[in-house]
Amino acid sequence: WSSDVRSSDLLRDLQFVLDVHLGKLAAYLRMLGFDALYQNRCEDAELVRISAGQQRILLTRDRGLLKHSAVSRGYWLRETASRRQLAEVIGRFDLAGQARPFTRCMACNAPLRDVAKDAVAGRVPPRVMEAQSRFRDCDGCGRVYWPGTHYSRMQRWVEELLRGSAGAGWR
Repeated sequence: WSSDVRSSDLLRDLQFVLDVHLGKLAAYLRMLGFDALYQNRCEDAELVRISAGQQRILLTRDRGLLKHSAVSRGYWLRETASRRQLAEVIGRFDLAGQARPFTRCMACNAPLRDVAKDAVAGRVPPRVMEAQSRFRDCDGCGRVYWPGTHYSRMQRWVEELLRGSAGAGWR
């Protein structure tokens, strides 16, 4: 849980757009700090337009989607389970060293910022206010994040994932 998160620290090089079948993968990429656009009702033509117009890598399970001439940066995921898909993407694009976990909203993709405890009063349960001292706020959707009981489990999973992918490349 880094104490200073600035939007300039967030990754700008590799940006992704994901098809409608990859919502969980989008959340996982965001958890690692990667810019991952996702809407569960996005049409193929819109995905192609976003990928081409914003130079985003189109991640998909639909091979046909990658056949559009406008798609110059795309990747067909072989894995079907979201956690294995994440490992596949990290390995394929060599992302382990670029991850900045817990710096982006998992729900809306906006950068998170550290906020004072009093700034979240009334927005988190009273027991959380009593137990926690560090909070992050999302300007995009207003969600508040804190290192609760699940945080250490998530952090361990992220560390194992990144350690296992470091320098491995995708085979």
